[in-house]
Amino acid sequence: MPPVAKVEPITTARALRGPFDYLRPDGVDIGSVLVVPFGHRDVVGVVVGLADSSDLPDERLAAPRRVLDHDLPPDLVELAAWIAEQYCSTLARALALVSPPPRGRAKLTWWASATVAGAPRGRRPTARQRALLAELPRAAGSDLPALRRLEARGLVRLQRRATRRHVEHASVGARRAQPPPLTADQARVLADVDSALNDSRPQPLLLHGVTGSGKTEIYLRAAATALAQRRGVIVLVPEIALTPQIVSRFVDRFGDTVAVLHSKLSPGERHDEWTRLRSGAARVCVGPRSAVFAPIEGLGLIVLDEEHDSSYKHEGDPRYDARHVAARRAQQAGALLVAGSATPRPESVHALRRLRLPARVDGRPLAPVRIVDMRERQGPLHPDTSHALVDARKAIVLLNRRGWSNFVDCRSCGHAWTCPQCDVALVLHRAQRHLACHHCGHREPVPERCVTCGSISVARHGAGTERLEHDLAQIGHDVFRLDAEVRDPGLLLRRFEHSERGILLGTQMVAKGHDFPDVTLGVVVDADSTLRFPDFRAEERTFALVAQLAGRAGRGAGGGRVLVQTMAPEAASIVAAARHDADGFLAAELGRRQALRYPPFSHLIRIVCSASEGQAVGEAVGAIRAALGEIPGAIVLGPAPLFRLRGRERAQLVIKGSQRGPAIGAAGAAVAEVAGDRTRRGVAFSVDVDPQ
Repeated sequence: MPPVAKVEPITTARALRGPFDYLRPDGVDIGSVLVVPFGHRDVVGVVVGLADSSDLPDERLAAPRRVLDHDLPPDLVELAAWIAEQYCSTLARALALVSPPPRGRAKLTWWASATVAGAPRGRRPTARQRALLAELPRAAGSDLPALRRLEARGLVRLQRRATRRHVEHASVGARRAQPPPLTADQARVLADVDSALNDSRPQPLLLHGVTGSGKTEIYLRAAATALAQRRGVIVLVPEIALTPQIVSRFVDRFGDTVAVLHSKLSPGERHDEWTRLRSGAARVCVGPRSAVFAPIEGLGLIVLDEEHDSSYKHEGDPRYDARHVAARRAQQAGALLVAGSATPRPESVHALRRLRLPARVDGRPLAPVRIVDMRERQGPLHPDTSHALVDARKAIVLLNRRGWSNFVDCRSCGHAWTCPQCDVALVLHRAQRHLACHHCGHREPVPERCVTCGSISVARHGAGTERLEHDLAQIGHDVFRLDAEVRDPGLLLRRFEHSERGILLGTQMVAKGHDFPDVTLGVVVDADSTLRFPDFRAEERTFALVAQLAGRAGRGAGGGRVLVQTMAPEAASIVAAARHDADGFLAAELGRRQALRYPPFSHLIRIVCSASEGQAVGEAVGAIRAALGEIPGAIVLGPAPLFRLRGRERAQLVIKGSQRGPAIGAAGAAVAEVAGDRTRRGVAFSVDVDPQ
């Protein structure tokens, strides 16, 4: 019998389950990427197993069309299988996460090399030409015309070569020639981290440090230790465009051994960075959640910066959590995981050994926070806030709502403008002159009169960042609005950094990792808005948002202060954040969650069914509920309807269980059974383990 390669075709079909047997070409191993015939087309597949023979007859075994010149490390194939199981997805979808980016169009550069010709034809080369000849071989660059003249004389050979596409990193913040001296707290923490790096099976660590306490320097020195041990490093950040400073710090410290992977790169740039990591030319990878799949062999350290941030959760299928995947990958490689935050998640505090950085590196106190009661006030800003903004040289203002107004309605008949595809209100964006849905992207012109009664009494309610930007412009400072509509956040942050008097205004983006020493004022507008969400994490998110924004002010010699505007001045999370009391908040939050059996004292799995018709959704979600049966140590909540999204009706079930394994197994089996029913082809199924 011929040797067999077990190949998983990279397809999105949930009902299709591989792997499938193919003839094994010479040199093919686990992780090899092949093009194989599959049905009536050719698809890319990954070898996930090897066998000496197949259950199929020889004549039915197909041969791969070709073997591609890039492969996956076997540990990433193993990780993909774990992700598929843990997040109730398919192996094909999980393999798509870890596969190399497409090559893209090659970047061709003229390359000059010396010929073996004898004496030059014509006159003797000039001094400049002799200098060029002495530099060969080299990329032609701007000297291409001069090199062409030398080629005509038989002295130079010019060829076009595919070259690496260099990724430019914008430098933000002051560059340091030498690492700064460590504080006593940093030295103590680093000693614990270095000790863990020398363990054969290190346990993950939580670095809980106040804003400005020097967590990044700990990451840098731990990375240096791992590199000295000839091991690789992955550094995960929430959003690459919003954290240019940490990227700059790593590139400044480690140079070209750092590769950056993120979605803003072109396909060719991502491919070249991935290839540098796969070949070992780069040993440090910095990037957002997808960088957890960087193809680094001999991994020694994974850093999770701002580990509390919800952007580590992937919204597509598989709905993986990069924090959970990072922990698995570290365990797999015998690497150390260091998760850092000023506002760590209760789950992390409960599960991990905590190292503390209780003070800022410069010894300055955290900025004092004043809670501003807005219950008797109209408008987005309190008079005291307006006066403080006038006096501040630089300020950061957080309002966690985009647009001009939250919704628009008719004062005569009450008609409200809603999305035709989603059961949500449309948000007014005045500068773009449209109403927009922030779920599906639907847009329509701003109404001049009511479409129901014809009245011109069209009212706008609430305020978003666009409206507040207009109000703040009256102060006379430069206003820089940072929200999801900004195309180049890094450029905007650099403009704010270099402005003389500026206000950085935005959604939660403005609270993420920024270090501007000349910011003397922080303002949170409508701080209690996140408390209104029907989510058990509402208190945690409110505390983190206020505490993180408060940490952006007062980092320089001028000190600073923070104003927190709220309609709920006595809310426990807001009071704790104003006191910089993370320990008190975390203790109370863990107690509340234990009493109510919420994570980390239970595990949640959310199953959503969607279809164009409500009847199909109801039947599908009912079938899943029946297929789940009784799950040991778990309860099933629902079915319950969800609001219509992108024209599709939806319903959900939530499993709340004390044992993760049985709950995941039951959810995966139930969805596979119902999704495999051909009568439900119009229904889409989504399984979200640990929903955020």
